[in-house]
Amino acid sequence: MTSIFHRVARRARLLAAVAAFSVSVGAQAQATFKVTTIPEEAASEQIRKYGPMVKYLERTLGTKVEFVPVSDYPAAVEALVNKQVDMVWFGGFTFVQAKLRSGDKIVPLVQREEDTQFRSVFITQKDSGIKTLADLKGKQVSFGSASSTSGHLMPRSFLLEAGIEPERDFRRVAFSGAHDATIASVVSGRVDAAALDITVWRKFVADNKVDTNKVDVFYTTPPYFNYNYSVHADMPAAQREKVTQALLALNTDNAEGKEVLGLARATRFVPTKPENYKGLEAAGRSAGLIK
Repeated sequence: MTSIFHRVARRARLLAAVAAFSVSVGAQAQATFKVTTIPEEAASEQIRKYGPMVKYLERTLGTKVEFVPVSDYPAAVEALVNKQVDMVWFGGFTFVQAKLRSGDKIVPLVQREEDTQFRSVFITQKDSGIKTLADLKGKQVSFGSASSTSGHLMPRSFLLEAGIEPERDFRRVAFSGAHDATIASVVSGRVDAAALDITVWRKFVADNKVDTNKVDVFYTTPPYFNYNYSVHADMPAAQREKVTQALLALNTDNAEGKEVLGLARATRFVPTKPENYKGLEAAGRSAGLIK
């Protein structure tokens, strides 16, 4: 009888230990803070660029942080709407899409200082004869992703303001899927001109990845609000504040901050709010990209 009692007791202790271990593992899994971004560049480049940000957030948040690449812009929207990740680097238009898709449950935390006065550029080969937006009529023109703010929505919006309807006036409308691919499509001559993010263009020029004697900007758009880091409204307020302060604290006075901000093409992060993106939502509706 005593033997049976001891066996039952040992089994109970074993089950309790297993349960405690499972809870511990589950808690650790839940504690992983997952971050992703709209895929403006190749996945390998995204992973490289987010390495220092992951390390910084792990240190400042005191938890494991994981960067999770996604396949396309809509996947980034769905990942945050469905709470598969904790934070996403959105373009202004993908933020609007996520906000609408979630029923106003997506909250923008910060944007780069550059995003308060963002611009897109149109590029072409120097000998193409294209000097103005009107010269694009009858040409092959590429945008980036269909969901890109700087690579599609705002360039299209400014084209429409200029009386140019891409599907009517261009010989062919192409979508490269990413800003680096957009530049490559013009350099290779696959298209006559293209629109993209001004900061990506400047980075390519600074890194000597494009010869401006052969391909250069012929039109720069007026400014608009763009990118931000967003979280789901269900994130606890204390955690949201901790994440916000961690991003706002980044500065170029130390090596870590300089590296993280440099990879983000940023001078610093500043607070943002949903109201900043109402203009983009209006532009999306006017362009027929939001029904």
